[in-house]
Amino acid sequence: MVLPRNRPLRAGRAQRRRQRRAALALVLLAPAVAELTLGSIPVRMLWLVVLYVPIYGAGVLLIREAVRRTGGGTGALLLMGLAYGLVEEGLALQSLTSPHLYDAAGWGPRPWGINAPYAELNLPYHAVFSVLLPIALAELMFRDLGRTPYLRRAGLVGTAAAALLGVGLLRVSVPPSEDPGYLLSGRAAGVILGLAAAAAVAALAVLPHRAGRGPAGAGGPVPGLFRLGAVCAVAAFAFLALLFPFAGAHHPAFLPRTWAPLPMAAAAAVAGAAAWALRRWGAADGWTPRHRLAAVTGALVAHTAFGLVSHTRHPLDTAGLAVIGAAMVLLLHRLDHRLATGPEVSQGL
Repeated sequence: MVLPRNRPLRAGRAQRRRQRRAALALVLLAPAVAELTLGSIPVRMLWLVVLYVPIYGAGVLLIREAVRRTGGGTGALLLMGLAYGLVEEGLALQSLTSPHLYDAAGWGPRPWGINAPYAELNLPYHAVFSVLLPIALAELMFRDLGRTPYLRRAGLVGTAAAALLGVGLLRVSVPPSEDPGYLLSGRAAGVILGLAAAAAVAALAVLPHRAGRGPAGAGGPVPGLFRLGAVCAVAAFAFLALLFPFAGAHHPAFLPRTWAPLPMAAAAAVAGAAAWALRRWGAADGWTPRHRLAAVTGALVAHTAFGLVSHTRHPLDTAGLAVIGAAMVLLLHRLDHRLATGPEVSQGL
């Protein structure tokens, strides 16, 4: 017989098990969403995913813990995603300023030595696809945990150490082999680190105090699930296609290098319009977890579709990414079914 006084203890243990599972799910989701489902890691070299688990998995878990512990929401997650992108791309890979890596310097203008089109593509990409979407999926999978932290203090320290290890691992593995001879200047590293720190401070110390100031239910009518997913799919595909040279192109949107500011401006307009619409819909009373999942699903499907036309070079990689995309859609459909048969609880962005 279970004595009444033991029930809280058993409930606490069950809660901690759920938290550990949620943390593990997020650690696996982050590299899967950011790299695997885009096809940036060829199926023939799938083992490379292991290289990204520390920086993506531990890094995104650390971001989620920091933001949720300080009461931050979507804006804070996006700012922390920007900080993450600055650290990974700017410090670990040195890709924001390298004149050789990924041929990014040839995409368009390089003000102050910054690969501007590459930066505009990858910094928002990390904020959305590396950070925001994996966290959204983990929280939808473990809705009973809400926005509570997944880790205790020891787990938080270990996660931070793993994330730092991931930054170092990426730094010593990719640039020496892909971009030998280039070393980021100390001044540039200081600027990038300062920008990342400023974004983190704004996310963790400024935005949480401004959260909830908008009127509840201030958004417009929420679109249907299919329409919402389609809007997010079009926006995600358009943003990626406007900035990333693909199908033999050497510059964004198949235009000459000197015209690169045009697709850059168009991509910024697409991102701004999508963000405005989602913020408005997410503030409405009719916004539910299923709407949140529909938005995530649309972005992910478009993201994988773009990977199929831009990142695969070998038939095996194309077939492999198609299988990964189909499996992703199936799993997202199953998650939607779970949400549809569960309690309909309103949940904002």
